[in-house]
Amino acid sequence: MRVTTKCDVYSFGVLALEVIRGEHPGDLVSSISIEKTKLEDLLDSRLPFPSSEIKEVLTSIMIWAMKCLNTNPQMRPTMHDVSQHISANN
Repeated sequence: MRVTTKCDVYSFGVLALEVIRGEHPGDLVSSISIEKTKLEDLLDSRLPFPSSEIKEVLTSIMIWAMKCLNTNPQMRPTMHDVSQHISANN
């Protein structure tokens, strides 16, 4: 395994999901799918369900976090792409 900037992107994806879940995503990281995963499945159950505005932002972050976890490092976005997207949507 080579250490590259794509490793940082992967770590960001794990961290973002950890914040949304309230715990380390563990095995979920290897089985998560953008098409099949709903925000409701990942939210920390100890917190109240977010308003529709917050849900929209969290969904966007969740989707980008999952893109960061792509098993093919070449298919992962750059941190610049992630930063630009998140900044533009807030």
